[in-house]
Amino acid sequence: MVSMKFKIAVKLAERPAWKIAQEAGISATDLYKFMSGATIARPGNAKVVEVGRILGLNPEECFEGQED
Repeated sequence: MVSMKFKIAVKLAERPAWKIAQEAGISATDLYKFMSGATIARPGNAKVVEVGRILGLNPEECFEGQED
């Protein structure tokens, strides 16, 4: 699942979440599902990693619960 740091970075970004999703090449719906937990992102998920890269996060900062 995505980390709290990831969620905070998306919420505090200077541009809206839909714009961040667009820049990452994913749908806004996918991003919102990751944020809400409706879709569980496993560590290394390329969509989450790309959003994190845009927000200045390292891939490992984007996920929590990696012990699964």
